Amino acid sequence: MSSNNDHVIVPMTQRSTSVPSGTSTSDLKTCTEGAVLSFRNLSYREKWQTGFPLRRKTFEREILSNANGIMNPGLNAIMDPQDGSRSLLLDVLAARKDPRGLSGEILINGAPQPANFRCNSGYVPQIDMVVDTVNVRENVEFSAALRLPMTVTSDERRRRINEVLKLLGLDKVENSKPISKEDRKRTAIAMELITDHRILFLDEPTTGLDSSTAHDVILLLQWMSKQGRTIIFSINRPQLFDSLTLVAKGKVLFHGPAQDALEYFKLAGYHHEPYNNPADFFLDVINGDSSAVILGEEEEDHEDNEHKELFKRENQVTEKLAEFYAQSSLYNNTRGALDQLSGEQRVQSVSAFQEITCVTSFWHQLRWIIWRSFKVMLAMVVGNIFRVLRNDCIEVQSRASLLYVLTFFQCITSVLGARFVMEAKRFLHEHTSGYYRELPYFFGKLVSELVPRRLFPSILFTIISYSIAGVKGSFTMVFTVLMLDYSASSLTLSVGTGENALTVPTLIVDLYFRFMLVSINSAFLRGKFSFNYFLWKMFELNGTEISHCQNYVICTGEEFLTIQDIDLSSWGFWKNHVALAIIMIIFLQLPMYNYFSRKN
Repeated sequence: MSSNNDHVIVPMTQRSTSVPSGTSTSDLKTCTEGAVLSFRNLSYREKWQTGFPLRRKTFEREILSNANGIMNPGLNAIMDPQDGSRSLLLDVLAARKDPRGLSGEILINGAPQPANFRCNSGYVPQIDMVVDTVNVRENVEFSAALRLPMTVTSDERRRRINEVLKLLGLDKVENSKPISKEDRKRTAIAMELITDHRILFLDEPTTGLDSSTAHDVILLLQWMSKQGRTIIFSINRPQLFDSLTLVAKGKVLFHGPAQDALEYFKLAGYHHEPYNNPADFFLDVINGDSSAVILGEEEEDHEDNEHKELFKRENQVTEKLAEFYAQSSLYNNTRGALDQLSGEQRVQSVSAFQEITCVTSFWHQLRWIIWRSFKVMLAMVVGNIFRVLRNDCIEVQSRASLLYVLTFFQCITSVLGARFVMEAKRFLHEHTSGYYRELPYFFGKLVSELVPRRLFPSILFTIISYSIAGVKGSFTMVFTVLMLDYSASSLTLSVGTGENALTVPTLIVDLYFRFMLVSINSAFLRGKFSFNYFLWKMFELNGTEISHCQNYVICTGEEFLTIQDIDLSSWGFWKNHVALAIIMIIFLQLPMYNYFSRKN
């Protein structure tokens, strides 16, 4: 269709031929043949469970219904009235949803979507995944090292990185950390462009950006699309795009050229005001806004049950537009083009699991994950508030308090230092994009967590603190501190790989130390209640007290330990370390299982 109203023009169809500053068309190898992504009879069903563990009921609902469309090379925008349908359709097309809930066909150039499609396409999520502790070039280098085949030489990889940085205008800030929102968005796009895929998905690329920055990002995407790429993105305020897909409540209400949208809605009975933004007009219609209703229809009275009536009207408009689209020439043309694309080829279902294929080896992935973790390591130097302790009875309580403070410090820093439990979303994005597998990531982050973050800072802090306080040092002292550190880190990982990755570990440690603070100096409580040994950090505190009070001539040390009701035998000392080791091993099994299960 074409509009016969000259002043009704969708501004997103005005395409600019400008190229990003300092960039030429020869700066980067681009695809001369664009990829066409098509989908037919695409539906997605979601399951969830409610009720008690032994009497849970499973419910199922369809959140995407019979979607059909073709995404050609260029800018393809997906819009919805803020109900999540646009991001859902984008994730389904990008193979980022659980395929067990899918039915229908997704084709690439008329052929079935490959099993490793997630590794053969770019995807920029809405959530910021750029690591802010390394610079722009290092972020792109990380992507290039893990996503380019190992047959690519270092010189070729470096050349490609330079070309991508220049293409996106990042060459002048490549040695700086990405601070501004625009630089971070450009860096995220650069990490996906390094593989030169023909299809690029972006979820809300302008979210959080001001209007000027958002316009610059869309101009950049527009220029990239003119080099032969198929760019598909969800957005709430679109501009400069070629194809528009409107979805609401899981149903496609319009799919076709952007310049045909206003004429299409006019045929459906909705008229656009000359000075109203077309994107706002489309959403007003879908939302049942009274300013966009059919001409001649009187405004209804909504004094009673206004919200209920608004919801009902919105559903009615959605159903009407979905039915109108299913009977339109646009839909018939799309179905005909889909038949032509698929031809006589037998199309496979998308319901099977799609395997993630990595192009690098286990050890290569492990090395680069450790490298990035070392880059974000922070030095930990904490001053000691205790003066030099004397070997007399007056200082016994101060010495015990010092050991308690050191135990408390090691546990708190273990909770705050376990940074990678906060990176679950980055793990899911990079894993599904083919950066690495689960095991290299887990062991790489584990090594980088336990060695640089826990080993060296703990030894340094303990030696300095003990030296200032005048406490004797020994191998058992260092070994006990390390066992405490590793067991605390294991607890953090086991309970922190879920959604409350920071709140839960901190809360648990806080509760444990509240009990310890009450019982630390009370032999009565230690003798009458056995719950102290459920507070696993009592193993550490007992170990440090035995290590530093035994053989001291102050009260004596054995006397003080006896007052604290602590076993002075050899087993009484080493059983604390055995218990810490068992706790550490058990807790480390939980995050590994969590990462393996969350990938699905």
